[in-house]
Amino acid sequence: MSVEGDLQNNIPESLEPGGEPVTLRVGSSVRERRIDKYLHGRFSNLSRRFLQDAIKADAVTVNGKAVKPSFKLSPGDIIDLTLPEPPSKDILPEDIPLDIIYEDDDIIILNKQPDILVHPARGNTHGTLVNALAFYSDRLSSGLGEFRPGIVHRLDRNTTGVMVVTKDETAQWKIAGQFENRQVNKTYIAVAHGVPDLTRDRINAPLGMHPKIREKYAVRPEIGKESVTFYEVLESFRGYSLLRMTPKTGRTHQIRVHLAYIKHPIVADDMYGGKFVYPWQLEDAEPAGQDPIIDRVALHAASLEFKHPKTEQMVKFEAPLPKDMQNLLDMLRKYRKE
Repeated sequence: MSVEGDLQNNIPESLEPGGEPVTLRVGSSVRERRIDKYLHGRFSNLSRRFLQDAIKADAVTVNGKAVKPSFKLSPGDIIDLTLPEPPSKDILPEDIPLDIIYEDDDIIILNKQPDILVHPARGNTHGTLVNALAFYSDRLSSGLGEFRPGIVHRLDRNTTGVMVVTKDETAQWKIAGQFENRQVNKTYIAVAHGVPDLTRDRINAPLGMHPKIREKYAVRPEIGKESVTFYEVLESFRGYSLLRMTPKTGRTHQIRVHLAYIKHPIVADDMYGGKFVYPWQLEDAEPAGQDPIIDRVALHAASLEFKHPKTEQMVKFEAPLPKDMQNLLDMLRKYRKE
C-alpha cells in the first residue's frame, strides 16, 4: 500500500499490526515533527508507545534508514512501515483465575491478586497476569510493548488492587494518554511503620534507579525524575499507621520509596526497610514461632478514576482491602489502638 502526500484523502485511517507494508510520503505542511507523533496522528488506532516500539525495532524506516522515535521529519521524506504481529500471539494462555470488577467492549477492570507479575520479564514467562488475560480474552490491545497485550499501567508483583486493561488500540491510547498527562486519579492504601508527624502532607522527591542495586529505586535529587505523592493518615496506632496515598506521578516503586524516605516504610516491604510483623509483637507477648500477619508489601490500589474511552464520562472503580491487609488492620485495632 502506498500513500502519497500529507493532505491527500486516500490516507488510511487505521493500520493493523501484522498487516501489509505501508509507504507514506511526508507532505509539504510537515516540518520538524517527530516521527512517532506524526504516525500517531495519522493512525490513531495505534498507541504512540506501540509505534515507538515499532520504530525502535526497525519496523519503520525513513528514506530507507532506521531512525529513532524522536527523528524530525521533513517534506518529501519517505516512510516505510511493516508493523509486527500483535505480541499477544506470543503469549502462552494460562487458566489463572482473574477477579474481574467490571468489563465492557473496551476495557476490563481487574482486582489484581498478590504475588503475580503483570507481564513476563527476565525469565518469568509463565504465571503472569498477561498469561491469564490471553486465556480469558481474544481481544486485547497491543499494550505497553512486546509480551504486554492489554496492559496500560502496572502494579508491583505484591501490590494488590484496581488495574485497567484495554481491548483495542483506541481505548489504549486514550487511557494511556490520561496516565501520561496525570489525568487519572489513583488512590492507594498502605500500612506503614510509625506515625508521620503531619496528618497529611506532600512528598516531593525525585526518583531514579538506585546507584548500586539494580532492582531498587531511590531518591536522586540531581538526576531523578519529578515524583510527587500526597498522603493522609486515616488511622494511627502504637507504632503503625493506616495511610491513604495519592500519587500525582507514576514512577516505579514511587509510594514505597517515598514512605521509606520519610522514615515510615511500608510493613513487610523488606526491600525498602519495612519489617515483617508477627502476632506476638502486636500483642506485646513473648516471641513465638508464628508466621507473619502479612508476608508481602502492605500496599493496595484502592481506587482508579479516569475518563471512559468511549463514553468520555468519568468512571471510578474500587477494590476492597484484601484479606491479609484487613487481618493486619483488625489486629492493629485490637491490640495497638492509641
